[in-house]
Amino acid sequence: MTPHPIPPTAEIEATILVLTAQRGPAKSICPSEVARALRPNWQSLLTEVRRVACRLAVAGQIEILRKGQAVEPLGVKGVIRLRLARPAPPLEAI
Repeated sequence: MTPHPIPPTAEIEATILVLTAQRGPAKSICPSEVARALRPNWQSLLTEVRRVACRLAVAGQIEILRKGQAVEPLGVKGVIRLRLARPAPPLEAI
């Protein structure tokens, strides 16, 4: 059996953004949902999905959650979930 190539980063990014948008800003997705959407044999994609998710989080497009709380994306370990980044609260007039 020939190994399946890893999808391009842009395809993984797009899938993360589409799935988080479909779920809405108050809910999150699991990285495995992204991998499953990309390929039937999804397990080998998880590391790459997590790497791309960290890039999107650093760019402010999504948030990475641990135990329901947003965490710093770089160096995150363990079980994570992904959600759309919440908009910054409006600045109050001085």
